[in-house]
Amino acid sequence: MNFSVRTATETDVAEMHKMIIELAIFEEALDEVIATEQDLQRVLFGSTSVSGDKNNPRIVYAHVVDGPEGLAAMAIWFLTYSTWEGRYGIYLEDLYVRSNFRGQGIGTALLNKLAQVCQENDYTRFQWSVLDWNAKAIEVYRNVGAQPIEGWTGYRLTGEPLKALAQPQ
Repeated sequence: MNFSVRTATETDVAEMHKMIIELAIFEEALDEVIATEQDLQRVLFGSTSVSGDKNNPRIVYAHVVDGPEGLAAMAIWFLTYSTWEGRYGIYLEDLYVRSNFRGQGIGTALLNKLAQVCQENDYTRFQWSVLDWNAKAIEVYRNVGAQPIEGWTGYRLTGEPLKALAQPQ
């Protein structure tokens, strides 16, 4: 299959949302998806810079690969910042290749595109997380030279613990 990576457009939002649902089903976490197409539309194409200043970079971005009858794959990512390096980086939130397109190099092409974005913009880090049982994805990541971050454990606050911590002390 001939394919190329392109920046997502507003017309891709509905199908990207379907792919988010497909990814959640694959990860056995469908009940955790509350995002709507409107949410995706807002963060990708609405006014989302942190300060509201139009000169600041957007926060959330997406790239896609077209298939013969719709999207074959997507990567949704956002900017991070390293205080130690004084530079932006990329955090890959989701990389999803539809099952009938896997094994064709599409995931690697998306990773390659985001590495190019890093190089073009002097971003010094490109990071993501992967479920420890997703051996095929881990193999792809190792094949492009990515290494697990040893000695670091991710933490997350959501729901009631987040609300509790937000209460004035």
